[in-house]
Amino acid sequence: MTIPRRTFLKFTAASVVAGSSILRPRAQASEKSFSPKLGLVTYNWGKDWDVPTVIKNCETTGFGGVELRSTHKHGVEITLGKEERQAVRRQFEDSKVELVGLGSACEYHSEDPAVVDRNIEDTKAFVRLCKDVGGTGVKVRPNGLPKDVPVEKTIEQIGKSLRAVATYGADYGVQIRVEVHGRGTAELPLIKQMMDIADHPNAVICWNCNPTDLNGEGLEHNFELVKKHFGATIHIHDLRNDMYPWKPFFGLLRSIQYDDWTLIEEGKVPDDIVAAMHENRKTFDLLVAETAKAK
Repeated sequence: MTIPRRTFLKFTAASVVAGSSILRPRAQASEKSFSPKLGLVTYNWGKDWDVPTVIKNCETTGFGGVELRSTHKHGVEITLGKEERQAVRRQFEDSKVELVGLGSACEYHSEDPAVVDRNIEDTKAFVRLCKDVGGTGVKVRPNGLPKDVPVEKTIEQIGKSLRAVATYGADYGVQIRVEVHGRGTAELPLIKQMMDIADHPNAVICWNCNPTDLNGEGLEHNFELVKKHFGATIHIHDLRNDMYPWKPFFGLLRSIQYDDWTLIEEGKVPDDIVAAMHENRKTFDLLVAETAKAK
């Protein structure tokens, strides 16, 4: 069987990214340039699209990659059979759009050990699915602090769970991407503690551009706390508003010569999603160009 050249090149590139993310922390990648890539998270702008529509709309608007969020219409779920997984993989391999990864809702903060164990097993199932469909990482999340449990205990529990799933994911070449998320757990000092406890190079953070990023000593300080844990994805939001300090943030990305995925994840759905994607493509390109030139 002959493998199409473009498919081979895409597979090779994805393999290199997955391998390098495990072997080398981003903060040490000093030889790289500032060239972030724009992609989409299907929450919520793509929640009603099947896989062909996701691909078509990303190709049309110049979005180079996508993170498929679980529970949405495209139906890329852990329940898929072997042939269905192969069909998803082929659709992306035959397109200009990279399947960056899968967005699960797996979380590890529950007071009930059985719930935590179930989320760990679901994460492992997403890892296997991600490998089968050609992605390079699975997004997981902390999602709150139980009020009757000491914070330190919950953070340790999350960190140890992350270590378990990161160890499992490494065997498949699938990154575990920890979204900065949840009431209380989105605070960057606590994210740092989780990642320090996880202590595994295959557990990385997915910065989420939250208002809480500005808490405490501010954006730059919080960025410095966790920058060594950055992986292959960052979640940004609709760039057409100033609800987040985009220019300072992109300046910080430039400081670590970030060259991976910045994925738009936006809860508010515009009347014309494709038009909004076109506009964000232009805004993103301008923002990157201005940041690259800034002294």
